[in-house]
Amino acid sequence: MIKLKSKEHLAVMKKAGEITGQALYLAGEAVREGISTLQLDRIVREHIEKCGARPSFLGYAGFPGSACISVNEQVIHGIPSEKKILHEGDIVKIDVGAYYRGFHGDAARTFPVGKISAEAEKLIEVTRKCFYIGAAQAVIDNRIGDIGAAVQKYAEENGFSVVRRYVGHGVGRDLHEDPEVPNYGTAGHGARLYEGMVLAIEPMINAGTFRVKELADKWTVVTEDGKLSAHYENTVAVTENGPELLTDIGTV
Repeated sequence: MIKLKSKEHLAVMKKAGEITGQALYLAGEAVREGISTLQLDRIVREHIEKCGARPSFLGYAGFPGSACISVNEQVIHGIPSEKKILHEGDIVKIDVGAYYRGFHGDAARTFPVGKISAEAEKLIEVTRKCFYIGAAQAVIDNRIGDIGAAVQKYAEENGFSVVRRYVGHGVGRDLHEDPEVPNYGTAGHGARLYEGMVLAIEPMINAGTFRVKELADKWTVVTEDGKLSAHYENTVAVTENGPELLTDIGTV
């Protein structure tokens, strides 16, 4: 069931989104060669808790980290570890959620570690643009399929593929709510968008095949062919004035 949010709900969700975005920014600023993904996770957790919120992901279905941190061919759900050290040329996806006064924010970015390849740069930029192209479709009376179709078209025009096994979602009092928000599909199809819907729109774009697999840890998802993947996400409200990004603080 899709749960519409009131203006009062959205005001709280905007604060949850602000905390989420700030934590993501701080983690991104700390990305460098030699740092561990566990150190980045601690930055996220400390900021969220300092703001009087709690990390949405910590303990979620047993997840052990405060952020999902995924490197290179890892697509999503990477478990932070002191043994996972970043190296020059890596790309790292940091996915953050904050739970504040009964509501969640959810956002992700892909960050370069030092100088990266031209392909990696293009992948990160195309994924970012996929998000904004998709989010522009999050307007009253459009359909969920309009979002996915726009993302898929731009990604494939640029020679990349769209992950199909994992999708975006509604967000609110629960971290994952209806409806699902695929990053592929057919324009004009799917659930109609109404004022008060809040969606986590999150293109996951691969350099090679769209196919992915889960590692033995039961969390980390990687590309099937071992090629790079990028991720970009914001929590987006459907409003009378168009899409409103609740987790974008204008710095990442």
